[in-house]
Amino acid sequence: MNSESPKIKVQLVTIDEDHVGQRIDNFLLTKLKGVPKSMIYRIVRKGEVRVNKKRIKPEYKLQDGDIVRVPPVRVSEKDERPGPSANLSKVSQLEERILFEDKHLIVLNKPAGLAVHGGSGVDFGIIEAMRALRPTQKFLELAHRLDKDTSGVLLIAKKRSALRHLHDQLRFKKMQKDYQALVKGTWQARDKAIKAPLLKLTLKSGERIVRVNQEGKECETRFKILQRYQGSTLVQASPVTGRTHQIRVHCQYTGHPIACDEKYSEQKYDDSMRALGLNRLFLHAAQLRFTHPGSEEVMIVKAPLDPVLTQTLDKLIKI
Repeated sequence: MNSESPKIKVQLVTIDEDHVGQRIDNFLLTKLKGVPKSMIYRIVRKGEVRVNKKRIKPEYKLQDGDIVRVPPVRVSEKDERPGPSANLSKVSQLEERILFEDKHLIVLNKPAGLAVHGGSGVDFGIIEAMRALRPTQKFLELAHRLDKDTSGVLLIAKKRSALRHLHDQLRFKKMQKDYQALVKGTWQARDKAIKAPLLKLTLKSGERIVRVNQEGKECETRFKILQRYQGSTLVQASPVTGRTHQIRVHCQYTGHPIACDEKYSEQKYDDSMRALGLNRLFLHAAQLRFTHPGSEEVMIVKAPLDPVLTQTLDKLIKI
């Protein structure tokens, strides 16, 4: 039995429109799965990777029709992490949560409690699960992210050209995301837009949190009251910027933390919500408005609230 690690043979890859504009180092990371980034830079620096028979730098951006020489690289077995099985219950259930799919993208109603990608102690996330469900799909990448405990509309690109198109919409604020959040207390009608800079911090315990801080990055979230309840308010939150934990921290900053937010909420309020059966963060990406990367048509995709969220609302007293 041969104990040597598997080898990847020399490949000559012709670049098509899906990879135009991608950096060669990022292209190689995708092409040579399991190969450490340090090795990628080494083989580029040594000239083992060639584009049109010429040496290139790691930041070289691929052009249509480029012929890339990908050298044989030994892959360490410990670097090869097997993906999740498509039969795993959590993975197979994602099939039922697909809201829209065509040759350009997948729109998923992401469940709460599942990270968008593996890492930091998480074996697999949404993107690894979707790759297991679509094993013949050559390209599958997240167009944006949602917090692990947040549910709702998530875009996954099936082509690099679609990913670029969606990223451009995010960069130029042409994509509108509308979340629904149940918050503590009576939200004031005057609080239609919260502009408060956010700064990422790491506590002594190693936990990462975000705080409103004048040294942070500028940040804006627009709010609309959907329904008032006794002790709570259901609000629509539409982030103008896309910072980490933005909606959660802006809600806390106004004195109305989101129900069952382990990082930013209040124990007493959360206990009262758990007594009603709420066992997760009440933050849901309910609607996404964007331009389809293929047809250029404006799409509005809505994700229904999970039963645990609707059941919680049903138990609250409207005012």
